[in-house]
Amino acid sequence: MTTTSTNPAVQAIIGEAAPHQARLAAASGLLPLPQSDLLEVLVALRQSEDAEIATAARATLDSQDAEDLLAAAKSDETPVAVLDYLATLSQNSRQIHEAVVLNNNTSDQAIAGLAASASDGSLLEMIALNQQRLVRFPKIIDAILANSDRSPEAERRARETKQEFFEKERGAQQIAQELRTRGQTAAAEFFESADLTEGLSVEDAWLLAEHIEVSDADLDNSWLPSERFEDLKAETPEEHAANFKRVIEYERLEVGEVPAERVTLIRRLMFMNAKDRVKMAMKGDREARGILIRDSNRVVATAVIHNPRLTDQEVENIAAMRTVADEVLRLISLNRNWARSYSIIHNLVRNPRTPLPTVISTLPRIRTKDLKQLSQNRNVSEAARRQALRLSEARSGK
Repeated sequence: MTTTSTNPAVQAIIGEAAPHQARLAAASGLLPLPQSDLLEVLVALRQSEDAEIATAARATLDSQDAEDLLAAAKSDETPVAVLDYLATLSQNSRQIHEAVVLNNNTSDQAIAGLAASASDGSLLEMIALNQQRLVRFPKIIDAILANSDRSPEAERRARETKQEFFEKERGAQQIAQELRTRGQTAAAEFFESADLTEGLSVEDAWLLAEHIEVSDADLDNSWLPSERFEDLKAETPEEHAANFKRVIEYERLEVGEVPAERVTLIRRLMFMNAKDRVKMAMKGDREARGILIRDSNRVVATAVIHNPRLTDQEVENIAAMRTVADEVLRLISLNRNWARSYSIIHNLVRNPRTPLPTVISTLPRIRTKDLKQLSQNRNVSEAARRQALRLSEARSGK
């Protein structure tokens, strides 16, 4: 289980590192935790496999003051898991449900559940007012229309949204037009070119569009000669699945547990065709770039290097990665701006994935003390160690 709290005690309790008695005490509300941390702990522990802890957490949640729950429902800092829990409350919860609906951090899935179970027609109207959420997650529309307690106004708004965005032939263009009016040009361009009839759902398209920040006008495609399009041939479902698994494994090796939201994004990206992944690599935000740099297709990974929003800090991190294509590392070394950064070239020569010619040509720019350390680094090739030693001794007059 993951947690958003920075409190070590909360992380230990939710991560199951704390002893049983401490977790039971937390579930019983006996630990001196801030209200926000307490709710996060209780919501997590109510699903514990330990029946005693789960029962205690549910009982403590049931005893929480309604004003405290309302404050949590209104706060932008409340964890998504807590907001989603509050959406499931059934007794004396009208104000809480209203706050949950208005909170942008509440998950779409939770809103869909509330739309399906709510008996208050005015609450359904409030849900139906958020057209952007309805378009992003059309299951909410279906839930409103299937709810027998819906008001005529809630039904009207849900049907109008469904007709405008999902029953017209040019639904993607309609969404693109709305995005353009909000100044989200790059995302609008994605919808204008998206084919929502070929396996890409509207939900997928919305999720991907939220991670696009570079417009077509800012792209330079000159790096991609026509002969490289052979590397973008059609891939089988098995190849897509293998690529997805590869990226997940690499992320776990480098950062530990991968949050569910990021797994979802990785899956959406890795099951796009190679040409669309190249576009996404060149147009995507930092999160998308961090995923696609690990793509097994070298052209896709290389495209990330040509994203105009790529920062020096990202390049420094990429130069240290042992899960990227050697071609990516070679291209980094050839970029004059990045080659001026000592941190970047230092990471390159220490990375066993960096091509040996690149390492050898870069070593003269490495500081003497770092050359000495590199000459003893068993993670790099013997040839690189020998050359580092020669340069180090030459500078010392040996």
